[in-house]
Amino acid sequence: MTATSNAVDDIEETSPAPSVPLPASPPLDEYTSTPVSPDGNIDQHDEKDSEQPLEPAVTSTTVNGAAHDEPFADTTQEEQEVNVISAPVPERPAERAEIIEIMETTAVTPGLSNEAPPPPPSKPVLSQGVPIASPTETEPRPSISQSLRPDTPTSTHRRSLTISRGHAVSTVLISSALETIAASKDAKRSAPLRESTANALEMLRAGQGGDRPRDIFEPLRLACETKNEKLMIASLDCISKLISYSFFADTTPSVLPSPPPSPHLTGRTSSRTSQSDSAPASLVDLVVHTITACHLETTPETVSLQIVKALLALVLSPTILVHHSSLLKAIRTVYNIFYSAQTPQPDGRARWTDSDGHHVFSRCKVGVRRDSSTFHASNSRDDDIGDDNHAGMTLNDLFIKDAYLVFRSMCRLSMNSLNTERLKSHAMRSKLLSLHIVLTLLNSHMPLFVDPSSIVYSNSTNEATPFVQAINQWLCLSLSRNAIFWRVISGMRTKLKKEIEVLLHEIFIPILEMKTATLKQKAVILGMLSRLCQDPQALVEIYLNYDCDSEAADNIYEHIMNIISKIGTTPPSTAHKTTEPPSPAVQPTPKPQPTGPSLSTSITSVSGSMDSATLGLSESQLRRQALECLVTVLRSLVAWGTASGKTDEEGITSPHSHPGELDRQDSMTPDNSLDRLSSVGGSVEAFNRIQTPDITDDPGRFESAKQRKTTLLEGIKKFNFKPKRGIQFLIENGFIASKAPVDIAHFLLNTDGLNKTMIGEYLGEGDQENVDIMHAFVDSLSFDNLPFVEALRVFLQTFRLPGEAQKIDRFVLKFADCYIASNMQTPFANADAAYILAYSVILLNTDQHNPQIKRRMTKADFAKNNRGINDGANLPEEFLGEVFDEIASNEIRMKDEVEAAGPAPVGPGLANAIANVGRDLQKEAYVLQTNGMANKTEALFKTMMRTQRRSPRGVDQFFSASHFVHVKPMFEVAWIAFLAGLSGPLQETDDMEIVELCLDGFKSAIRIVCFFDLELERNAFVTTLAKFTFLNNLGEMKTKNMEAIKALLDVAVTDGNNLKGSWHEVLTCVSQLERMQLISGGVDVESGKKGKQRKLPTEELANESRSTHITVAADMVFSLSHFLSGTAIVDFVRALSDVSWEEIQSSGLSQHPRLFSLQKLVEISYYNMSRIRIEWSNLWDILGEHFNQVCCHNNPHVGFFALDSLRQLAMRFLEKEELPHFKFQKDFLKPFEHTMIHNPNPEIRDMVLQCLSQMIQARVQNMRSGWRTMFGVFQAASKVLTERIANSAFEIVTRLNRDHFGAIVHHGAFADLTVCITEFCKVSKYQKISLLAIAMLRGVIPVMLECPECGWSPEMTKSSMDDNMIKYWYPILFGFYDIIMNGEDLEVRRLALDSLFNTLKTYGKSFPVEFWDTVCQELIFPIFSVLKSTQDLSRFSTQEDQSVWLSSTMIQALRDVIDLYTFYFDILERLLDGLLDLLCVCICQENDTLSHIGTSCLQQLIENNVEKLSPARWERVTTTFLKLFKTTTPHQLFDDTLRTEVDSPSPEINEVTETNGATIIPAPLSPSTEQPRPSQSATDRRRVFKQIIVKCVLQLLLIETLNDLLRNDKIFAMIPPEMLLRLMGALSHSYQFARSFNEDKELRTGLWKVGFMKHLPNLLKQESSSAATLVHVLLRMYYDPRPGHQNAREDVTGRLMPLALDVIKDYNKLRPDTQGKNIIAWTPVIAEIVDGFCRFEDKDFVSYLQPTYALLCDLLSRDLAPEVRLSLKTYFLRVGYTHRIIDVLSS
Repeated sequence: MTATSNAVDDIEETSPAPSVPLPASPPLDEYTSTPVSPDGNIDQHDEKDSEQPLEPAVTSTTVNGAAHDEPFADTTQEEQEVNVISAPVPERPAERAEIIEIMETTAVTPGLSNEAPPPPPSKPVLSQGVPIASPTETEPRPSISQSLRPDTPTSTHRRSLTISRGHAVSTVLISSALETIAASKDAKRSAPLRESTANALEMLRAGQGGDRPRDIFEPLRLACETKNEKLMIASLDCISKLISYSFFADTTPSVLPSPPPSPHLTGRTSSRTSQSDSAPASLVDLVVHTITACHLETTPETVSLQIVKALLALVLSPTILVHHSSLLKAIRTVYNIFYSAQTPQPDGRARWTDSDGHHVFSRCKVGVRRDSSTFHASNSRDDDIGDDNHAGMTLNDLFIKDAYLVFRSMCRLSMNSLNTERLKSHAMRSKLLSLHIVLTLLNSHMPLFVDPSSIVYSNSTNEATPFVQAINQWLCLSLSRNAIFWRVISGMRTKLKKEIEVLLHEIFIPILEMKTATLKQKAVILGMLSRLCQDPQALVEIYLNYDCDSEAADNIYEHIMNIISKIGTTPPSTAHKTTEPPSPAVQPTPKPQPTGPSLSTSITSVSGSMDSATLGLSESQLRRQALECLVTVLRSLVAWGTASGKTDEEGITSPHSHPGELDRQDSMTPDNSLDRLSSVGGSVEAFNRIQTPDITDDPGRFESAKQRKTTLLEGIKKFNFKPKRGIQFLIENGFIASKAPVDIAHFLLNTDGLNKTMIGEYLGEGDQENVDIMHAFVDSLSFDNLPFVEALRVFLQTFRLPGEAQKIDRFVLKFADCYIASNMQTPFANADAAYILAYSVILLNTDQHNPQIKRRMTKADFAKNNRGINDGANLPEEFLGEVFDEIASNEIRMKDEVEAAGPAPVGPGLANAIANVGRDLQKEAYVLQTNGMANKTEALFKTMMRTQRRSPRGVDQFFSASHFVHVKPMFEVAWIAFLAGLSGPLQETDDMEIVELCLDGFKSAIRIVCFFDLELERNAFVTTLAKFTFLNNLGEMKTKNMEAIKALLDVAVTDGNNLKGSWHEVLTCVSQLERMQLISGGVDVESGKKGKQRKLPTEELANESRSTHITVAADMVFSLSHFLSGTAIVDFVRALSDVSWEEIQSSGLSQHPRLFSLQKLVEISYYNMSRIRIEWSNLWDILGEHFNQVCCHNNPHVGFFALDSLRQLAMRFLEKEELPHFKFQKDFLKPFEHTMIHNPNPEIRDMVLQCLSQMIQARVQNMRSGWRTMFGVFQAASKVLTERIANSAFEIVTRLNRDHFGAIVHHGAFADLTVCITEFCKVSKYQKISLLAIAMLRGVIPVMLECPECGWSPEMTKSSMDDNMIKYWYPILFGFYDIIMNGEDLEVRRLALDSLFNTLKTYGKSFPVEFWDTVCQELIFPIFSVLKSTQDLSRFSTQEDQSVWLSSTMIQALRDVIDLYTFYFDILERLLDGLLDLLCVCICQENDTLSHIGTSCLQQLIENNVEKLSPARWERVTTTFLKLFKTTTPHQLFDDTLRTEVDSPSPEINEVTETNGATIIPAPLSPSTEQPRPSQSATDRRRVFKQIIVKCVLQLLLIETLNDLLRNDKIFAMIPPEMLLRLMGALSHSYQFARSFNEDKELRTGLWKVGFMKHLPNLLKQESSSAATLVHVLLRMYYDPRPGHQNAREDVTGRLMPLALDVIKDYNKLRPDTQGKNIIAWTPVIAEIVDGFCRFEDKDFVSYLQPTYALLCDLLSRDLAPEVRLSLKTYFLRVGYTHRIIDVLSS
């Protein structure tokens, strides 16, 4: 991999930011002419240099006239620093103990105290290598601000060896070293060394060395360049001591470039400045260069110790500030010394990190605003490194720049590729060290990384870039090659949203899924994910920012959960079980802790890191690690989601806390580094969050986004299966703006996840629509200024070419057209040439890279194939050669399908087998795959950086989480993975630690699903956990199953409020646990299946099941039920009731059925007695129904126990006073009633009565609404066939009626009492009880009237009276009615009928009129409803019962009604219409008995009340008669269809069978209601004939009734003449109808023939009776002298005379021999007609004499009866008198 950015201080080339534009041309470094590529990468020689030996070749030059070696002749200083630092050195046998000792003693603390150092020793002992102690070894660690404050006065001080805070430096400190140098052989051979040493000694003796530090330093520098070990040790020791005493704090102003370069040597010039123009190097840089130049490959160990000592003292010095390239050079040298040692020690690494690295970062101030105090201020002591280029930069800016350079260097070192994985190799050690440093810096100084005020300035443009943006690319590229990831997520996820997605999606997740990855690699990544999962906020934000982001390539959170679950449930590859290594992760704890413990297993590890030495030792350990990770996720979700109402002290921040807070007290971050951020100043939010701009943390918004992303993924899936269907779906859901080709093409080009093959197939279709989309797709690609092969590569990587030649042709044509249009300078003459060459390149790509092709095309063949394609000419040979070479070396492949090729498979044969001996094929495949992933990720990062540079909005918006509701969708998308990941290990293992982990996960998951009411998920988890208890398979139970029982009980206790339907599983397990205890105790031995030996649990498990823990936990499930909410207790009781019923059903046939849950129901009822009534009402709906079931069980033991339990509960409930108008007593006593009705066991029923009797005796004073249910029980007992039960119940009722009637009335149970007594009256089997009961019912009336609770008084208001009538009278009267209608005993019905009407007669005077209406409409008239509808006949079990009731009870009732109306006619007159309608219905029956009774009652009603009828009532009576005449007129006789023969005598489908006379069927109310159908069956014909006959009979009966009534003098005297005439009209119509029928002999003969009657039908009786009545009434009206009748005389004679003449004419036609009956029937009518005519007034007689005379003369020729002859005699006499034929006197 190439390094990035050759310029150490030009940020725009290294750290792209939104405000820093991409340079148009490759920039030059500040100090070198090495070009920098636009993407920030340097030339390849840098990468190669990184693999060279430690030091490059040195050249000789001079500084201040002295010759020395310069290691940087042709490269920039900083680049040399990076190159040399990253160069591994070969191993050498030198030990490193002394170096470590130096590091331990020198770099104890990074900060220095303000106190002066102790006086140095007079003569340093250099040979022992003991350095001068740091002045701050014993001092407390200073703060950052203290470490940055200058330690010396601002005024210039003298260096007369009285420097460093006023403490004098002994001359012996320097002179001893100079004297050693002067006495050496090298000084004698080197004139510059000898002269400079002598000069320095002279100055020391003269006391002038303090002001001329360069002259003092020169002999030390030259001595170091001699490479003499003794001189180097002495010089370096002296230099380190002088550094400790700030001797080299140069105050001479100098103009330095920024950053200060290393000292330039004689004869060498910079790339920008000549030697004459270059400024002299600063003393600090000269010192650094001198010390670092001492380290070579062959440097002795003792010299290395002194180098380390000196450099650490220099870097840590508070007064000598080292920046930029010098700082890098110093750190580089210490770094190389460390990792090139033979035996590196982690402790030394940690100490170095705590010194140099920490010091560089800790001196940077965080959260400090830039002000006018800039770097070049006059009071700054470091003005020796300031120049014009630093104008406007503060000292802190330089420190931040230093930190950036150090961090960048470490990142670049960590990216070096490894050729070996040996831990002792230099490359490996270099990589590990650099990664460790990066991690340490991230852990310790995260505030600096994310602080928005931490700015890095470019030296060339002075443009500012935030620190996190500057290190972004370097850190991400390092992460792509390594795994320092947790710190980035924990502290920088808000800044690196897209980068984290790429790393997870492209590297970490694929490695976990990779089959070739080792256990160690997967374990390390799992460890990192486990750390992530311990931070609830980080976990939630991963979901919000990636799973809910439609632009994210993957659902990161969901994917991770699925992978972890899969790893945890993957079966082992071998059956061999190895010793389980210790788990590196956090052990399960009962509750999530606020902060997770450190995963470090070494005291020298970086804070927050984990010890990977124990990771990945076995597959079982990896599975356990995955399980721990899943459990950690669930704990975090619980911590975040279910504690929203808790305070911070309780561990969870409320949702109202600021969304940017990271230092939450509930944070489960595994280290405490972030907790220290608050001390830096300001809110932690400033370092770790960017506030979501203008968008609140709205869960609904994220849910919508997630749903939209899910829909998008569904659309992509549809497209990948059926492209057209997918496109249509995407358009409908708005993911594609429209059907326009441009919109579809844009979607296909820019959407991840689309199958490239399907894109090719869709675009390649020949339809015009698809062709247009393909053209728009290709037009969207940019081929500007791209070489031909590169353009073709870009084109072919967006889709996969289809296989059909026509489709390929269309693609290539369009590509050629677009390429020529986009590139004017091409070797092609036209688009055809590009088209042909594109085709040729595609074929070449296949030819060169298809393994099945044996003979491949050569470059000459390729050129030959493409001759003449350029408009007849050839393309340039060089061009074709470049195309061929490019394709041959770099295959055109799909971007998202490029995978590293695996190792060559082992071929067959012994030779191949031997050749592959020792090859680790899995490792080779892994290396190739990971290299491919790293390269792909690196390319993605580079593309991302360029995109971010061009993007105006910069980085992607990161959403911080604050709302607990996010946990719900997070769990919903991953619950299947959680369930599989927990249940698999729990089922397979017996390791109790793993079992405990799994159960902890189950409890956490159940808490989540309960809290968010996820029904499906809750049922799944609780059911699974319940199955793991193995309580239904005791023989297979293990210890882990007992732990599952404990977990389930814990869930019930802690999450009971939200378990809802899952209570059933929990309580089932509690029930089974109790059964297990019984079995293990020797009880319940008969419950097993017959013939099958039941396996018992082990003794240990049996004892455990009875342990205090389980017993108490199981009891708490019930005893704490009163803490459940109102809805939760309902779910709990419902589930317990179901479990109780299951228990009883499973053991109901046993002598000792299981009643555990039933007993618990009673117990929890006691526990919850204090609940409010509304909650108890809901509970009793369930409990009551359950008791209904249990009390009616076949097993009497169950029933007795349930009844006794119910009695106990009822007694407790009755202790509480019930307010009026409530009905809880009524409800909780209902099971007694249900039991009495449905349980046939007499003993159970008797116990019900005993329970109620006991309650009455003990709690009668508290009885309120319970009276009603009690009477319901007694009412049910009255129907029991056991006499003992009925007698007992009746005795209780009698006692209650006698002793507690007032209380019954007071509490509104009077109606229930009467109903109960009524039911006893209807008992048919025990007549004695019935008779006593009806007597009791009659006796209730006077008691009721006298009872004060009833409230009868003369002063009652109308409304009170009405209420009392309904409350008290109506129930009694209805009881009598009910007995009349439903009583089975005839005597009881008779008594009830008498009681009803006697009561009405006795007390009816006081009844309001409205109540009489109610009585008639609801009690009296309904008695006869059976006459109106056959449905009311259904209450009779047999026709015999029906006939008896009709012939006895109903007829008597009808007569009683007439009698009642007569008795209270004045009151009931208003209801006469109803009575007349009732009589009409009664008369119009086919049963002649009822008809006769009806007519008789009608006649009786009229006769008894004739004087009370008003004219209006007479009109109603007349109308009734007219209706009856109309209804009973048999018009069907004249229907021709009745005379047709029936073809088949068999009945048809809808046959109406003929009924006997006992069944009452209502007759039709109108002649036209039943018209015979043309195709009638014989049965239908018979039914119609019968109805006709019944109508004829009824018509005759009506005529006779009317005749009787009108012959009654009282009636005739009271009835108005108008009504008489109307009645006469009806009679006249009846007469004419009968006369017409009788005269139609053909009609009569036809009816006779079809079987209407056995003889020839006729209506002679009807005709003669109606005529006789007519004649009689009309004659009487004629003779009546009253004015009304006299006024109607004309109308009367007008009706009478035509009738009389017709009768006489018809009579004259009768033949004595054949019509003797007719003659006999008409003779009285003739006699009355003649007699009446004789009594006409003279005028009328004379007027009607002419029509009558001849007819009467004809009578003389017949054989007449005496009365007729006598009437004729009178007639003829009257004629003689009228015409004076006879003298009156003579007569």
